[in-house]
Amino acid sequence: MKETQTIKKEVNKTAKTERISGCEAIIRCLIAEGVDILYGYPGGAIMPVYDELFKYKDRIHHVLTRHEQGAAHAAQGYARISGRVGVAMATSGPGATNLVTGIADAQIDSTPLVCITGQVPSHLLGTDAFQETDIVGISTPVTKWNVQVTKASEIPEAIAKAFYIAKSGRPGPVLIDITKDAQFEEFDFKYEKCTGVRSYNPVPKTDISDVKAAAELINNAKKPMIVWGQGVILGKAEAELKAVIEKAGIPSAWTILGASAIPTSHPLNIGMVGMHGNYAPNKLTNECDVLIAIGMRFDDRVTGDLRTYAKQAKIIHFDIDPAEINKNVKVDVAVLGDSKETLALLLSELKENSHESWHQEFKDLYAIEYEAVIKDDLNPEKEGLTMGEVIKEINMQSNGDAAIVSDVGQHQMIACRYAEFNHSKSNITSGGLGTMGFALPAAIGAKMAEPHREVVAIIGDGGYQMNIQELGTIFQQKAAVKIVVLNNEFLGMVRQWQQLFFDKRYASTEMTNPNFVAIAEGYYIKAKKVTKREELADAVKEMMASKESYFLEVCVEKEDNVFPMIPSGASVSDIRLS
Repeated sequence: MKETQTIKKEVNKTAKTERISGCEAIIRCLIAEGVDILYGYPGGAIMPVYDELFKYKDRIHHVLTRHEQGAAHAAQGYARISGRVGVAMATSGPGATNLVTGIADAQIDSTPLVCITGQVPSHLLGTDAFQETDIVGISTPVTKWNVQVTKASEIPEAIAKAFYIAKSGRPGPVLIDITKDAQFEEFDFKYEKCTGVRSYNPVPKTDISDVKAAAELINNAKKPMIVWGQGVILGKAEAELKAVIEKAGIPSAWTILGASAIPTSHPLNIGMVGMHGNYAPNKLTNECDVLIAIGMRFDDRVTGDLRTYAKQAKIIHFDIDPAEINKNVKVDVAVLGDSKETLALLLSELKENSHESWHQEFKDLYAIEYEAVIKDDLNPEKEGLTMGEVIKEINMQSNGDAAIVSDVGQHQMIACRYAEFNHSKSNITSGGLGTMGFALPAAIGAKMAEPHREVVAIIGDGGYQMNIQELGTIFQQKAAVKIVVLNNEFLGMVRQWQQLFFDKRYASTEMTNPNFVAIAEGYYIKAKKVTKREELADAVKEMMASKESYFLEVCVEKEDNVFPMIPSGASVSDIRLS
């Protein structure tokens, strides 16, 4: 068994064995790990596993996506809303390489995935056999761990470690590549879940002196500010974050993947940071005296120009991953550990405070943003529909209880800015990789993981067509996903940059779109198109009331822009309102 890191073998001498094939072992291992839904696409090198899966179809529900990338994104959506490991499977060669975009997306967004790929028989490895690719080599930079299995006896250990590594510490994707002969080979099967891997320490031990140092800075601060990210959600630390914020009275902002950890309506929730974030938290990042970063990685879309980012502030960084400390921003205090534990420790050290005058500064800047941007986004007086008013209508019809799955582009920023969330794990989007085509399959996975929740996919007309074939998956699975395409007949975010920075040279960004309603109806999905404001409310109400999948196309203004905006490479203080 070839691997990318040293592992520790653990043996339970009392475990019973039975003789089965490698392909049956794969299915039995997945069942032992609690896998109930599997996304994939069959092919020659993985066919033995699919044949065995047919025998276990009452135990594991296989979802045939229409493209392997769709399988990876669906597994991501499943994982993001449920907190469990998503599983995707594909054949060798193009099947495996088609998973890579979803794997890379999961890696940068810390999403736990286990991807299983078939491979040509071991005696053909390296011969350029039909549909042979070195998927272990290809995927090494974008996986948390990967391994190639060439013997059936190696399968249980590999799968056990895969699930442990994928979900422990900072989560991420794992890939297991299994040769076809290993799938056919019989061996004495036994399975044990993995509880540890040598040289891998998923949760670093928290130093209480660091917690006390952080608390001292916060207690003495006059203008403290929190920016939290997805690490709070991954650590299931929402209650601890809320308690810290409320006890210390700290204005708190979020990255796009951190959205929904505390309700949008919370009085200390000051909005989103980043390139298209809210005016106040971006502007006042460079005026706070203590900046507390929790479970976020100081991404360039959050920091802007690092040479000017929060230079006046003492910076505290809470994170589970030591590699993120001082990677982009030098910090004064680093608190390593799981956010649920570290925030609980911090809470006991904090003094009660309110910072009312400091919080008023955020309110004053919000009022400026409201007049300059928000009012016209949500309550426009112009003829054309805005993306913001569509999100506002969805908020009204869902009462803030829906999970919003957005794609990438202008609509993504509008959805993240204006969607109202009452529950955690409600904002599912592609953050670090920015993958167009993410939303439709991810919404399928989210809905199948949490069928009782309303799942609404917000997609642009460009990204929608990248994985439009997954309408077939929705139809076949009867997944009651609500799909909203905000159609401006442009690759909107690229067009916005072309307008602002390339003298309106709209090079290859104007879209000539098909009849989206007819396509949805071709998949037997109820569909409607809205072109006028007076049609919007009834259409959204009808969509949200539907017990089945529903497609809604809303034609919005072609050249509307998303503001505020921090130009690429600019300081967060240089945020533009128009």
